[in-house]
Amino acid sequence: MPPLMRIPYTAPLPPALTIPASARTVSGAVAALAAFLTAPPAPHLLRQGGGAGSAAGLEGRRGRGGPASGGAVLLSGAGVSVASGLADYRGQSGTYTLNKSYKPIYYSEFVNEDYARRRYWARSFLGWSTLDRARPNRAHWAVKELGEMGLVGEVITQNVDSFHPTVHPSLPTTELHGALRSVVCLSCGTHYPRSSFQRILARLNPTWAAFLADLERSGALSSEDPAHRRARGLRTNPDGDVDVPGVQYDRFAYPACPRCAGRKRGAAGAEAAGLWADELSAGGEEPYPDHHHPHRPSATLLDGPHAAVLKPAVVMFGEAIAPPVRAAADAALDRAGRLLVVGSSLATYSAWRLARRAKERGIPVGVVNLGGVRGEEAFFADVEDGADGIVERDYASQNSC
Repeated sequence: MPPLMRIPYTAPLPPALTIPASARTVSGAVAALAAFLTAPPAPHLLRQGGGAGSAAGLEGRRGRGGPASGGAVLLSGAGVSVASGLADYRGQSGTYTLNKSYKPIYYSEFVNEDYARRRYWARSFLGWSTLDRARPNRAHWAVKELGEMGLVGEVITQNVDSFHPTVHPSLPTTELHGALRSVVCLSCGTHYPRSSFQRILARLNPTWAAFLADLERSGALSSEDPAHRRARGLRTNPDGDVDVPGVQYDRFAYPACPRCAGRKRGAAGAEAAGLWADELSAGGEEPYPDHHHPHRPSATLLDGPHAAVLKPAVVMFGEAIAPPVRAAADAALDRAGRLLVVGSSLATYSAWRLARRAKERGIPVGVVNLGGVRGEEAFFADVEDGADGIVERDYASQNSC
């Protein structure tokens, strides 16, 4: 029997549709996008109680300071952050395009295998400096401006770089897959800054720290030229993962959660607590409890062999999105007058299901992407590109630009 779900999704994507045909030029694409964002709410949404386009929904938005037009929810993917120097998965220079053998770490591996954690943190140690130096690009600032214009009311992002909430803190953002800016204890749920964690990794692994310093001096990590990176034996992948072929990771050390290790590991726990105290103080940072972040760990890990293990505060492959995050994304979509997908192929199920949810509810969908998207033929089957632009066959019609 063929697998029911492919994780990650690596099947070929369909050729991109361009609707309307005039959007094949830059000026035409801009005009199509403007028309999509400023069109009146669909009549059937106006008739639905409590939706983004309903009278109650619009009034609720006014009361919250949101756009009075029942504006769009913007769903962003890795393509939005490529201009910031970060790798994507499925673009022309994406990891799945250039490195066919790439296999991301799975949640079950990280939780159950000590070597998998050593391997993950070693590679993340090398890649963190690139992520830490990266800055938001013009796309993120454009989203901010769309919010200020009242055209975008909320953002849902697949990205874990925190650029959206950094650039537009007043425009609500749901980070669907978490954020790399912190690590979280699988036992107690306490979050610690990733920057402090990086400094502890350097203290625990001086040989690796020297290797990283050498890479940074050579410019290999900051270069966007794949040939330059390959010359140094490096492969860079999304989410700060740097692959150095032939390296053994079994001696790479990583710290435990100081709060849990102090209770469980005696002297080792005291050492962990001391390391964290030093680095948090040096960075002027503090840990924060789980209620600051919706990704809550499983209580079953509290007293097991995985106690005090720290994990990046992101959703790994094979890991479920926390129910509060899923609910927040669904609620944002249900309040929307339209959904605009930017820089995403929708290959990840968590994003694809939001587009499907929009279609099922008759919420217009627009896609701005360099290539096709997963399920594109179904999303836009109800649309014809007429001589004068989009011709909607029914209220469930979608729009692509």
